[in-house]
Amino acid sequence: MDRPRLLVRRTLHHIYATLVDDAKGHTLASASTREKSLGDGLASKTNIGAAQKIGQAIAAKAKEAGVTKVVFDRGGLKYHGRIKALADAAREAGLEF
Repeated sequence: MDRPRLLVRRTLHHIYATLVDDAKGHTLASASTREKSLGDGLASKTNIGAAQKIGQAIAAKAKEAGVTKVVFDRGGLKYHGRIKALADAAREAGLEF
């Protein structure tokens, strides 16, 4: 496993981040606003604050899985707003990409 892929998706109602090992075809970790522990207490599950919380959560879960370096996959979405907030929060929490 050279570098797993950090896949980010957003919908009208939620934000998702998934850490995928493409060589083995396995999901190493995931975080989303659909998780009760992460989604509770948020004013909105789709704003920049929610994206920052998901970025911190996926970075913590990646460290638990022994991953510090990833490749960022924004899935064709523009790198601004919620996507940028998630990426910045993940970097601040220790992920390198």
